[in-house]
Amino acid sequence: MDIITLTDGNLLCLLQLASPALPVGAYSYSEGLETLVENGTIAHQAALQHWLEAELRYGAIRLEAAVMVRAYQSVKMGDFKALSYWNMWLSAARETEELRASSWQMGRSLIQLLSKLEPQIMPIVNAVGNPCNYAIAFGIAAADWDINIKAALLGYLHTWASHMMTAGVKLIPLGQTVGQQLMRSLQGLLCDVVVEIMNLEDDELGCCSWGLSLASMMHETQYTRLFRS
Repeated sequence: MDIITLTDGNLLCLLQLASPALPVGAYSYSEGLETLVENGTIAHQAALQHWLEAELRYGAIRLEAAVMVRAYQSVKMGDFKALSYWNMWLSAARETEELRASSWQMGRSLIQLLSKLEPQIMPIVNAVGNPCNYAIAFGIAAADWDINIKAALLGYLHTWASHMMTAGVKLIPLGQTVGQQLMRSLQGLLCDVVVEIMNLEDDELGCCSWGLSLASMMHETQYTRLFRS
């Protein structure tokens, strides 16, 4: 296993970027999970764990994470044309209006925050164009703060899993201890998925997330909702 080296400052930047307190509105999205709970597809701890594991192995989050890596690399190389390309590519890859809107909203919120914390990155942001996807904004921040790319990828995936776990705990509902047990059980898979994503070539980018897409489309007309998607 590769050893990730971070300075104290890098680690603090990663903790800030991956923090649930980051004001990007991630807590307001369930990415179709609310629909799956509503129709009984996910009704207990084992089902939620299976869904999280399947998404990490085959789902859209892998695609987003791979594009985040490419955004990070584009910033490091000063290739703003590539950065803009991957932003448009990811927008086109979003299967539903809800999923695309959530990515754009979170990206916009993170860019607005970064513009106040790090005004010098605005030329990079302007090169991306509007709207900016969250994965792109995350990659820009991680590169600007000089966070190790593997650590940034772990943080990105862990943050996603944490938000989805929290949504499941609220919706099913489950206890907080069960939620933490789920997160602990995912650690090995998160490490494995990071290695796989780091080794993906551009022509290997893809996902199997038709279940998520259908759940997201049904969520648009769901009668009662706690989450925006």
